[in-house]
Amino acid sequence: MPMRIGTEMPSLEGATEWFNATGAAAEAEAKGHPVLVHFWSVSCGMCKENMPRVSQWRDERAADGLRVVAVHMPRYEADTDAEAVREAVANYNITEPCAVDNQHRLRDAFGNEQGFVPAYYLFDAEGKLRGFAAGEYGLKVIGPALDRVLAANKTAA
Repeated sequence: MPMRIGTEMPSLEGATEWFNATGAAAEAEAKGHPVLVHFWSVSCGMCKENMPRVSQWRDERAADGLRVVAVHMPRYEADTDAEAVREAVANYNITEPCAVDNQHRLRDAFGNEQGFVPAYYLFDAEGKLRGFAAGEYGLKVIGPALDRVLAANKTAA
């Protein structure tokens, strides 16, 4: 069942591997901050096209409190190759914590039953879901929600 607005951010436990941080460190870093969790896959061309925008948000909006967590979700058996994921993390400037979800535990925890990539989940500083978008127009949909969440975070600070 898809997550509903206001749902608590799921635990990041269950990843088969992490790059750039541990799961515990990623959760600790996210606590008390707005968080954008983006699901992607090495076999997804649209994911690769969108990575620069996600990186831009990560870097430019960090001062506004934004934290970003990447989740690599394999779509095919070949996508489970950890070395290919490691190379993509380096090639696409994924400096945020990146979970490898080879057993689809995070996909299930986030209610991404269809296995959408790219998929974007936006949580406020209290850890409540404030926006979800996926596919071709995912960034265009989640962008205004991100602006609202960060503006509310700034007002609350």
